[in-house]
Amino acid sequence: MTTKYILAHDIGTGGNKAVIYDDEGNLLAKSFHPYPTSYPQPGWMEQAPLDWWKAIVDGTRKVISEAHIDKSQIACISFSGTGMGIVPVDKKGNLLRNSTMIWSDSRSVAQVKKTFEKVENEQWYRITGAGVGPELYSGFKQIWLKEKEPDLFHKTYMFLGTKDYIVLRLTGKFLTDYSDACGSGLFDLKTWDYSPELIKAFGLSREKLPPPHPSIHIAGELLPEPAKELDLPSGTPIVLGGEDVPSTAVGAGNVVEGRTFNYIGSSGWIAVAGHKPLLGHPVRTYIFCHVIPKMYTSQVAIYSAGTSYQWVRNNICQPEIASAKNLGLDPYNLMEIEASSSPVSSRKLLFLPSLMGGGTLHLNPNLRGAFLGLDIGHNKADLIRSAMEGITLDMRLILDEFKSMGVKVPEMRVVGGGGKSKLWRQILADVYNTKIILTNIGQEAAALGAAVVGGVAVGLWKDFTVVDKITRVVSVSEPNPENVQKYEEILPIFKSASEQMGKVCGQLAELK
Repeated sequence: MTTKYILAHDIGTGGNKAVIYDDEGNLLAKSFHPYPTSYPQPGWMEQAPLDWWKAIVDGTRKVISEAHIDKSQIACISFSGTGMGIVPVDKKGNLLRNSTMIWSDSRSVAQVKKTFEKVENEQWYRITGAGVGPELYSGFKQIWLKEKEPDLFHKTYMFLGTKDYIVLRLTGKFLTDYSDACGSGLFDLKTWDYSPELIKAFGLSREKLPPPHPSIHIAGELLPEPAKELDLPSGTPIVLGGEDVPSTAVGAGNVVEGRTFNYIGSSGWIAVAGHKPLLGHPVRTYIFCHVIPKMYTSQVAIYSAGTSYQWVRNNICQPEIASAKNLGLDPYNLMEIEASSSPVSSRKLLFLPSLMGGGTLHLNPNLRGAFLGLDIGHNKADLIRSAMEGITLDMRLILDEFKSMGVKVPEMRVVGGGGKSKLWRQILADVYNTKIILTNIGQEAAALGAAVVGGVAVGLWKDFTVVDKITRVVSVSEPNPENVQKYEEILPIFKSASEQMGKVCGQLAELK
């Protein structure tokens, strides 16, 4: 029987991950091709879609070369991509802006304020499940373009998402999937379609929004011209794929009702899969239609997880960086060894990880990070361990929000760079008081999710539970009852410290 293959791409913020899986779920090759982000003004964050395309082309050629496969046996190409971006194109699919706003661009704050004079913020949330900063959603970015670049706005035939622009180049089709449409801030979670009420309130046009489809929708076939660039057979099926949050959820195994996973990368979040969206109050969960039909993924995030830990590395652990370079090691490995000499609670040292603000968890936008309780007896090991503990305690507050909604968490799967640390996984187990599962899928979770979407779409795999066969458990961390008790005593102190620090930082923000 001839082996079939899936080519998948995860178009991330920092670059594109390309992967090749065979029909048995074996990863045959992977590559990463970065691209830059530009910052024209404070709060403005842009990327060039042609950079994404180049990364797709280079990544495809590299993984095909390394996998040594018969290209004619590629069953499909599938995608994961960052959401909330906005790519204006004309009717022929030509770019109308060489550099386009990505998800983290927050220039539309004034447009948000004016829009919420027409529709109540709470009503908007209840319709869309849009729980992160409103200015990040692409609908508000459209309003900004309408006001600030009206000629471009009126020339635009359609505003596309990140992966949707790539799908357009491959197939000539203008469309999106349900999960990416959720990033518009215009999508009704109940009807699985754009809300006419919100489109009217935003002053936008339905015609400029790409028609939404299931993530497993086959968008079309690979056209001859892009096929030449990719060095692939024309006619290869192109699967629409999904936004990177629910794609990551699939790669992490969040494919059945009630499963949770914890992502620890630059940001950190906990997400729950289910057949109903979990709308939170006062802390707003943010919700995407899952890439799995008729399901949702609900989550809450902190903005500075790995970013805060990276700050500790860069500013406190210069000797470890130098030693790691000489030894050919990862500096984080040496930091973990150092931190392991510090006890639970880091000798009564607290770290608040909100170096980039508090995320959806903390309602005070002025909150920033801090070491609290620092005295002359603390050392570097305490500082490093305290950073791990502080990030974990912040995410424990997220976990408690989900538990208050009735979510049961007998175990938690962890993905992302933070999950590679054995010490950190034990801290997670002790702070969460639950079993922590690490699989062989780490930072490739979104790419695997895209591959599974593709495999299900073309019938290689029966359903999304195939991810349980593809992944394997490589580590289980059980909570230590003595440590659990110590962290339970620290948690309310940590929560109070975050609240008080928000007030202090608010005073600092007023200084000239």
